[in-house]
Amino acid sequence: MALTVPPSSDARGTPPGYRRPAQHSGPWPARGPAPGVGQPAELPAVHTMIICADLPSLAISAEHGQLTGRWLEGFYQAGRRLLARCELRVAGREPTAVQGRSAGADRARFMAVVRTQGDGGPDPGVAVERIRTADGSERITLRSSAPRPLRFPVEITLGTDLADLGSIAAGHCGPELPASVHDSGMRWTTGGAYSAVTADPPPNDALASAGLLRWEMELPPGGSRTIELRVRTERAVRSAGKTGGCPLPEVSAEGDDPRVGDLLRTSVDDLRSLMMRDPAHPSDVYLAAGVPWRCGLAPAEALWAARMAFPLGTRPAAAALRFLARTQVEGNGHVPGPFRDAGPHLPAGCTGVEATLAFPVVLAEARRWGLAEKDLEELLPAAERCLNWLRTTVGDEVYLRDPGTGGLRRAETQAHAHRAALLGAELLEACGRQGADGWREWAGALRSAFRREFWIEDRTGGRPAAATTADGRQAPHLGSWAVHLLDTGLLGAGQFAPGLLDKGQTEQLARLFGSPAMDSGWGLRGLGAKESAYNPFGHRSGAVRVHETALAVSGLAAAGFEKEAGSLLRGLLDAAAAFGHRLPEMYAGEQRTTGGFPLPHPAACRPAAVSAAAGIHVLSTVVGIRPDAPAGTVRLVPLASAPLGALQLSGLRVAAEPFAARVSRLGLGMVEEAADGLQLGV
Repeated sequence: MALTVPPSSDARGTPPGYRRPAQHSGPWPARGPAPGVGQPAELPAVHTMIICADLPSLAISAEHGQLTGRWLEGFYQAGRRLLARCELRVAGREPTAVQGRSAGADRARFMAVVRTQGDGGPDPGVAVERIRTADGSERITLRSSAPRPLRFPVEITLGTDLADLGSIAAGHCGPELPASVHDSGMRWTTGGAYSAVTADPPPNDALASAGLLRWEMELPPGGSRTIELRVRTERAVRSAGKTGGCPLPEVSAEGDDPRVGDLLRTSVDDLRSLMMRDPAHPSDVYLAAGVPWRCGLAPAEALWAARMAFPLGTRPAAAALRFLARTQVEGNGHVPGPFRDAGPHLPAGCTGVEATLAFPVVLAEARRWGLAEKDLEELLPAAERCLNWLRTTVGDEVYLRDPGTGGLRRAETQAHAHRAALLGAELLEACGRQGADGWREWAGALRSAFRREFWIEDRTGGRPAAATTADGRQAPHLGSWAVHLLDTGLLGAGQFAPGLLDKGQTEQLARLFGSPAMDSGWGLRGLGAKESAYNPFGHRSGAVRVHETALAVSGLAAAGFEKEAGSLLRGLLDAAAAFGHRLPEMYAGEQRTTGGFPLPHPAACRPAAVSAAAGIHVLSTVVGIRPDAPAGTVRLVPLASAPLGALQLSGLRVAAEPFAARVSRLGLGMVEEAADGLQLGV
């Protein structure tokens, strides 16, 4: 859920205006909204809505297909609702809805029926199909099954308030505007904003005062008639739209599990729908965070999504990195980002810190996947500035502390910093820059201290602490934040960087992730079911966050715990099938039961960039693709347990060329297509 982006940070990384949490009796900083940010308004439920997205265009509909203007319903362009109402009546009555479904990321299909005078028995004589697309078009087709000719009126009532999405979500939408008849349709204007609907064929009658278009339809037996509506605005946002081709390849997946093809296809479709062009740099196409609440770039999530989508190529990552490099605080290196609620046990954290630490990681791994040399040269100075910010902020200490919290040290932040140091060191060394040895030395000191001070010993084997205070007190709650302790990052020769935990601690964490308290059967809970303040619908206190489950799958697999990884993987695929393979960013962490289904979270974005990329990430993890394009090699290290049986992925990109690989039922990998000159290894 979006929060206001805070001002840029000062030299020590503390955002100006950061307010310390109020004093309280507990050992941890008080929980609350981000500093300087008020409590967000209650968001409307969207889990039953059908959302068509092709940003910056949206169409949000209820399952019955009528646009009634209630809550978020309508067509949107660049955040403004161009049409709120589009209500259809046939033969004087509202059609009876029978089905409404998504037909792709950018379109939906609604079916309804109408009983006309003379229909005998319960059978309706007219079927109504409505195909609605995000770009502002709707095709309404009426088909007759009656044995005689039919003649009846068709009426469409239109209306809008030209309100912006943020105001509508907060419950502050304006009154419906008066319409005027214009160009075979209707037109609305207010405060410089403009919207119009045109119809083909033109209506027989148009009544502006009621926003009504009317046709007299004649249908022969078995005949059909079609009305096409198009919503448009004079202020088309061409620079923010997707003109030209999208930088994602056509990919496919086949295997013993028939769901893998649908998951991969839908994930890529969702990512395409979330792509936005930078208005100031139209050649850069980055991933928006999610629909409908975050239709813009969220720094940390854009990098996470681009990183998990590396098997589709490096262009989205390069675009996001360039965008964020332009936002870096001058002379500082910090990437500004919004504050994010961290759940019931810790204060809100700054995603700008997470994005700053992710920057050199994503650039280093993009280089492994085949980032163009010119992009690397352009972005390397920004990565160095991120590392300099880390060095300045840490100073002579070993931990990266949260600003303004009295010395709070989050385990998740230490994992991000450790990964940035190791992959940043390799990046600097590979590019002939100074400082690699210093970063490796600091990362080693962080590992040693973390293993002592962030591990809570108990009779069950222990667990990592979520955070520690300046005086050494530990936060004992376990949640999906701990997946970042397993996500170490890819180094050269297909090897992973060392992790913050030692071998025994990693084994214990894998055991905890595989327990019923953490594994809901549909994925990894955001907070363990036995922890205080657990809430299966809490977006940071128990709900399954899809991208963290995907990171758990890859992290556990890399550490050799395929049983636990396979369990989470199968649960995620089962959940994806229940959601039509279009994974929301999160869903309830209720325990799975026989014959049950995952429960949607009413405020979750769907589609969302991180959850769409997660589908790609887990499938590529099964195949085990480990590229090193600068060295001219690519290795396959598939899961030996073959949790999905045989699996083949085609149309991927390694070293900017098509790549295809498969894994057999016995867990044996084989590269089937790769760039010329790549040395293949298994």
